[in-house]
Amino acid sequence: MNYYLLMSGFERQWRIPTLLLLGVLAVRANVTLPEVLGEHMVLQRGLPVHIWGAADPGESVAVEFRGETRTATADELGRWSVSLRPVEPGGPFELTIKGRNTIALQDVLVGDVWVASGQSNMEMRVQSTANAQAEIAAANYPRMRLFQALHKVSDYPLEDIAAHTWASCSPETAANFSAIAYYFGRHIQQKLDVPLGLIESDWGGTPAEAWTSLHALSANAALMPVFFEWSRMNDVRATTLLQGRKQQREWERAAAQAKSEGRTPPDRPWQPNEDNSWMPAGLFNAMIAPIVRFPIRGAIWYQGESNTAPERAPLYARLFQTMIRDWRRAWGQGDFPFLFVQLANFETSPQSMWPEVRDAQRQTLALANTGMAVTIDIGMPKNIHPTNKQDVALRLALAARAIAYGEKIEYSGPLYRQATPEGDSLRVWFEHAAGGLKSKGTELRGFEIAGPDRKFSPAQARIDGSTVVVRSASVSAPAYVRYGWASNPECNLYNSDDLPASPFRSE
Repeated sequence: MNYYLLMSGFERQWRIPTLLLLGVLAVRANVTLPEVLGEHMVLQRGLPVHIWGAADPGESVAVEFRGETRTATADELGRWSVSLRPVEPGGPFELTIKGRNTIALQDVLVGDVWVASGQSNMEMRVQSTANAQAEIAAANYPRMRLFQALHKVSDYPLEDIAAHTWASCSPETAANFSAIAYYFGRHIQQKLDVPLGLIESDWGGTPAEAWTSLHALSANAALMPVFFEWSRMNDVRATTLLQGRKQQREWERAAAQAKSEGRTPPDRPWQPNEDNSWMPAGLFNAMIAPIVRFPIRGAIWYQGESNTAPERAPLYARLFQTMIRDWRRAWGQGDFPFLFVQLANFETSPQSMWPEVRDAQRQTLALANTGMAVTIDIGMPKNIHPTNKQDVALRLALAARAIAYGEKIEYSGPLYRQATPEGDSLRVWFEHAAGGLKSKGTELRGFEIAGPDRKFSPAQARIDGSTVVVRSASVSAPAYVRYGWASNPECNLYNSDDLPASPFRSE
């Protein structure tokens, strides 16, 4: 006879939930780790080793690494976290996590970890750069490890990141990795001879506000235009997507016809994102927040192109500095080195404000432990994605060696300090010019001066030691000076270490 049918209504009401509860209790969760913690990873030397994950609420979890064991109890939400003492570089080691189950992570190294982020010029792969075939063939660095985040957007901070897991650097893994990150890491490892971990988290065509938390954006009233622009974009989103698809179809037809006629196809038109990758904080939430508990040595950054529109560029200096402070707050490691690339030379529309964004990047050097790679001389005027990523990475690496590692080397081109009037001329003073200045070419180009009316005229310029003297017959009382003030300027000022001067304006 069916026992269930013999039960009273009350008994049935009590019995079913109890059976379900007993079934739930019988299914116990294994201890798990976030994606960034895995075999072949590099842990940051000199900082506490932070290991965290999930388990059943109340479960005891033990972590063992290099002779030290620490335990933690999972909280009511199942989260647990352990910090072990800082350790010296080396490896490979085994890291063991024991709870209901055991996880043994093999081939763990200890060294330095750098995060590489930004938009398409950071995302550009080694296989797309100059001399790619030879570079890929030589990319055999078993003590350099690569971790690559996948594109993802979220409207709240995520616990875990979508990513390709850690892998040893080889021709197979390096080919499709960030070129700047790889070349940067290669240089650092060759100079320092320590294990190196590179975390790539980037997305082409994205603005800085997408990489900044909502907390930081909303805490600054001066950044409210960020939300206005996002609202405006959403208002016309459907029409913009339809226009983009129409342009794509027209391009496909034109490209097919050019190919059939043996001609070079036209450039592919810019396509609006059909995702929410421009959403304020969307990329911070999904691609940065999940890794801020992983200790790092510093960050490298290449971005700015998507913030050059007239409605965005004037905000960039404040926004970029806010983003850097925001990341430092999130990691909780103080002012870790943050090194970035200034926009390269490129022919843009008259409406784009590339000079203004470059100057905003220069102004960001006011923050502690920041460094800037000037690339005004190695861009491609007709290609927004220059293929020479080796020199870009080298200039970032020079900044890292000086700022992060304390080497006594010159790491920056001349940076504007001040301008002082001398009769009908201005004398321009520079930082990073102790060894003197030089021009590449017969005469110094790229300088303009203006009087109090701020109407700039081309200036004659001559080098005098570590300064430049500028004058113009059309400006009798010069008050302001600027250099390289165009999207694709002619400018040729360098210091004695062959590093180019940053464009600037003295206003």
